[in-house]
Amino acid sequence: MPKMIMVQLRDLGQTYMYNAQELELKEGDYVIIEHDRGLDYGRIVCPKGKNSESGSKEPIKKILRLARDNDLKQIEDNRAKAKEAFGTCAKKIAEHKLEMKLVQAEHSFDRSKIIFYFTANGRIDFRELVKDLAKIFKARIELRQIGVRDEARLFGGFGPCGRELCCARFLRDFEPVTIKMAKEEGLPLNPPKISGLCGRLMCCLSFEYETYKNLSKGLPKEGERLHLPQGKGKVVSVNVFKRTATVEMEDGTQIEMNYKEKEHGK
Repeated sequence: MPKMIMVQLRDLGQTYMYNAQELELKEGDYVIIEHDRGLDYGRIVCPKGKNSESGSKEPIKKILRLARDNDLKQIEDNRAKAKEAFGTCAKKIAEHKLEMKLVQAEHSFDRSKIIFYFTANGRIDFRELVKDLAKIFKARIELRQIGVRDEARLFGGFGPCGRELCCARFLRDFEPVTIKMAKEEGLPLNPPKISGLCGRLMCCLSFEYETYKNLSKGLPKEGERLHLPQGKGKVVSVNVFKRTATVEMEDGTQIEMNYKEKEHGK
């Protein structure tokens, strides 16, 4: 039964499940793998494998070995060659006057393929560009259009929280992020305040949403009118972590309601 573990393909690729066979691997290890009609490399992102009985008719791809010293040297050489390829491709894009922004380039391990990542506002007809690049590099050429979130992940950086970008540090897939999530957290609906470096809504809103939703259970909504023993009032603020709500009474005084105590019947 194959032991499946998660591997990020090359430095910029997606994550896939591979058969680790009998190999003992840890997070961050570089490995040589079977991929796309040839040899490639990847990095272990989740070493806790699990046995799997795949119902897929496609053959299960294998991790062939832990990267050796000469493999790591070739990976470094490939990175240097990819930088040169990036410059060549950028010049060709300018020659063809294509409305696209080249972001990054990388070689497959065996150098049989070069992948160029780019951003663009719409679809680009790059067939002539591919022909030119194939003649120059004598390799298969893949041009892959990515979004602005992918671009931010590739370059990295620090968010308004002062920490490394979530997408660059640990997020493997982008989940949908909606303005409703910002409302649930009580954030100001001001685009610069709730947007990341990519210009889209911050990814952290997505994985924080369920926590905020659970913590908000049993709490009143801001603006809600309440009937208290002291009289009628309006909720002016809610603190989901302290589980408190500030209520402004009709005479202008404010009362803090503690919902922890209320839950315990005090």
